[in-house]
Amino acid sequence: MDNSMVCLANATVCNGTSCLVPESNFNAVLSTILSAVLTILLALVMFSMGCNVELKKFLGHIKRPWGICVGFLCQFGIMPLTGFILSVAFDIMPIQAVVVLIMGCCPGGTASNILAYWVDGDMDLSVSMTTCSTLLALGMMPLCLLIYTKMWVDSGMIVIPYDNIGISLVALVVPVSLGMYVNHKWPQKAKIILKIGSITGALLIVLIAVVGGVLYRSAWIIQPRLWIIGTIFPIAGYSLGFFLARIAGQSWHRCRTVALETGMQNTQLCSTIVQLSFTPEELNLIFTFPLIYSIFQIIAAALFLAVYVVYKKYYRKNNVEFPEGRDNEPVPKSSF
Repeated sequence: MDNSMVCLANATVCNGTSCLVPESNFNAVLSTILSAVLTILLALVMFSMGCNVELKKFLGHIKRPWGICVGFLCQFGIMPLTGFILSVAFDIMPIQAVVVLIMGCCPGGTASNILAYWVDGDMDLSVSMTTCSTLLALGMMPLCLLIYTKMWVDSGMIVIPYDNIGISLVALVVPVSLGMYVNHKWPQKAKIILKIGSITGALLIVLIAVVGGVLYRSAWIIQPRLWIIGTIFPIAGYSLGFFLARIAGQSWHRCRTVALETGMQNTQLCSTIVQLSFTPEELNLIFTFPLIYSIFQIIAAALFLAVYVVYKKYYRKNNVEFPEGRDNEPVPKSSF
């Protein structure tokens, strides 16, 4: 009997109808390539984000840190706590809860800066909050994971890859710092880099969705509970951030800024950390959540923007004093 009619060409052992075919390493190679590409593109995005920071204005906010402190409380207080409550309430798997918490601890991205501009927010505060949350995530993300995952870690249900997460976060500080230096020395070139970074950020989301869909096909077959969390989480971030800022006595334009910085997370960073930190088997359970969050944070932000535009037109149409003018603090002019 001709064994070539039965066995595949790449079979290493063939005895009648029994063939031993070496395991394909295509997915492993593709996963390694994806990790490398994600890291490079994310570094470019973070470098461009640093190019949006003006050192003088950033240091000015550091000297008057009340707005940044409110944003810090929202970013690393409200969001991780909300993620933990949603994870427990919907009884999702511990490994999925970890990714929800990582998303809650991620800093804002350049998208929050653009949306803050569209809603007449405090642009300097927005950029300063994004920068501070990115730098502080280096310590705050591991700390929040340590606090909120304790019950699962102690029971032996999961192991948090702190080393991989830490390496991913450390890698962010360098491009952001370099971007700030470039903007300080060559502001015109920094504007060009910022545009390139914005386009790269959009391409990064598409790349994650397409290649992730090939690598982790079963990841798209997920429980409805994860979709519900991905829908509620950004809306809760926007709402709680806005109300906490108002309670703290912030002006209306700053409230809108804090709201966007709270709910609009850097999903590219979350996807990269997840890709670099977990095994392929775990990725099949969690890889899609950052994409789900990304979709619904954009939808919620678009609704938020639409409500603001209608609200603003209403006041202009009826010649009523816009609430912005009642605040003692004027809306600052920004070079954004």
